[in-house]
Amino acid sequence: MEFTRRDLLAGGAAMAAGTALGGPAAAAAKKSWFAGTAVDNNVTWKRTNFEAIDPAWRRQIVKYYSSEPAGTVVVDTMHHFLYLIVENQTAVRYGVGVGKEGFKWYGRANVARKALWPRWTPPPEMHERKPGLPQYIEGGAPDNPLGPRALYLYRDGADTGYRFHGTLEPWSIGTDASSGCIRMFNEDVMDLYQRCPIGTAVQVLPHIADNAPKKG
Repeated sequence: MEFTRRDLLAGGAAMAAGTALGGPAAAAAKKSWFAGTAVDNNVTWKRTNFEAIDPAWRRQIVKYYSSEPAGTVVVDTMHHFLYLIVENQTAVRYGVGVGKEGFKWYGRANVARKALWPRWTPPPEMHERKPGLPQYIEGGAPDNPLGPRALYLYRDGADTGYRFHGTLEPWSIGTDASSGCIRMFNEDVMDLYQRCPIGTAVQVLPHIADNAPKKG
């Protein structure tokens, strides 16, 4: 897989900028992470204030060279980007939050199920790590961490337990923050939900450049 040097450098620069600013807490003191509300399927939710978001993490069309067919989703966990390959050697690029150390996962899967305002049911191992969690949180509840959409990832017909979903914490995009799921801005997961039918192929990689041809 080939990837442009400019896009790889953009990922590193964005991470360095976040460190220099003192992280999410410092940024939150300067600007609100939310900008009013919107209604979707009778649920009122808080819109992301993209003025407070580093431009690197905003959804955009980029050049993308890959042997994967159009319609494939590729996640670069190191640089915190999700790519939906489209056509003419381009992709829709989204900033994402990925698994913390010890929770990362890699490999191929496919989108086998999608849900609007999904219910969140913490798995048993999460209950062990965090006693006191509820058995579930209904979809659309203000404290539901999945947000407005979830795309469920399966491998060989079995649920991997991982999802693409929204977030209550827009400041976590561009970081290692989750228990393995790929979290997105709520606006972005709504966009991806519309673009990805059931059966969409997914590839999660440690680092896109690891699969790029060696140069010089």
